Amino acid sequence: MAYLTAFDISVDFPLYHGDSRSLKKTLLGHASSRFAQDRRSRPVVQALRDISFSLKTGDRLGLIGSNGSGKTTLLRALSGIYQPTAGALSMEGRLQSLLDPGQGMNPDLTGRENIRLRGRFLGLPRPEIDRLEADVEDFSELAQFLDLPVRNYSSGMVVRLAFAMATAFPPEILLMDEWILAGDAAFMEKARARVEGMVRHADILVLASHSPSILVEWCNRLLWLEGGRIRADGLPMQVLADYLPPQQYDELLAAHGRTNAADRLPAQD
Repeated sequence: MAYLTAFDISVDFPLYHGDSRSLKKTLLGHASSRFAQDRRSRPVVQALRDISFSLKTGDRLGLIGSNGSGKTTLLRALSGIYQPTAGALSMEGRLQSLLDPGQGMNPDLTGRENIRLRGRFLGLPRPEIDRLEADVEDFSELAQFLDLPVRNYSSGMVVRLAFAMATAFPPEILLMDEWILAGDAAFMEKARARVEGMVRHADILVLASHSPSILVEWCNRLLWLEGGRIRADGLPMQVLADYLPPQQYDELLAAHGRTNAADRLPAQD
């Protein structure tokens, strides 16, 4: 059975060029509580502080918050890209992270070479790599562009290739940033069913998005991050009742047919 647990996770980013006294004084005297010093008295940005939650099979966790609140940093810590400064992570299950359109791709290789490289990285036998290549070629609709180096692709073409590769195999734990929901309208109409299939088949989902509608549709729990800390943790409509402006929240209620007065109860801080 898949599970994912974070216990008091904190992530600091050291300012490697921040040794001057003037910079230290400026940062540490700033009103923001996200600047501090590490054990070696170097200035650091406190990207995440004391993040704790536990997920099991069937959980769908949404992350909301303004830009810079820590959503993507948390996803990258969960995926192993960032090493927590403090705290502990524990998980069981095959993990797939969809965090960066170009993640894991070599821009000097062709699209086809990147597909086969991904297959080797996943430890797939030759017949499975061939099937992966055929699936990605068909879904991405990049045709002859697959034989060009990725550095020559437009941003939309990179998204198509990355999306097709990342969604070829359903994971047990799925981490998603909202880039996966971007792209040209024609492609995303086709891609939405593929994303929804991954979401349905994943045991655990963690999704960062600015779209309340998608969060309500796909998630059964929300974390509201603010300044790198958890401000609220609860049922989606309860958290969104505090997070959204009243008019936008009422529109969300109307769109999703949610009229239960309990939805307006405040989330636990």
